[in-house]
Amino acid sequence: MYSFMGGGLFCAIVGNILLVVSCATDYWMQYRLSGSFAHQGLWRYCMSGKCYLQTDSIAYWNATRAFMILSAMSCFSGIIAGILSFAHFSAFERFNRSFAAGIMFFISTLFVLLAMAIYTGVTVNFLGKRFRDWRFSWSYILGWVALLMTFFAGEP
Repeated sequence: MYSFMGGGLFCAIVGNILLVVSCATDYWMQYRLSGSFAHQGLWRYCMSGKCYLQTDSIAYWNATRAFMILSAMSCFSGIIAGILSFAHFSAFERFNRSFAAGIMFFISTLFVLLAMAIYTGVTVNFLGKRFRDWRFSWSYILGWVALLMTFFAGEP
């Protein structure tokens, strides 16, 4: 049983690292604008070697950011609960910490799924038509890999 819990914690830790890296980096989408390459993330966009903050308060940006942050926070709390499930405290005898950790990992999976679905839908339907030569980039892919890792962390 402890080996499954250890494997779940490993998946959760890797998933949380991937969530943070995906959320913090600027390579969710790459495109060509006026003959030069540009890329953007959740917080900044970069053109011609200079990066600028995204100051527009557009609902889909805010929703994607919020769900990614909530996902990382719930994954982190699941990691804490998972670590505590190895310890035996008499005060928490009726509280199943490994079950709580699994629930937190599934909540994290739900949040990252919502974030990725919102970003994908808006990018394909709006931004993809605005820029002719575009593609999703590695930060975006890390978000999907983090979704898989948090899902497998919550498996019993």
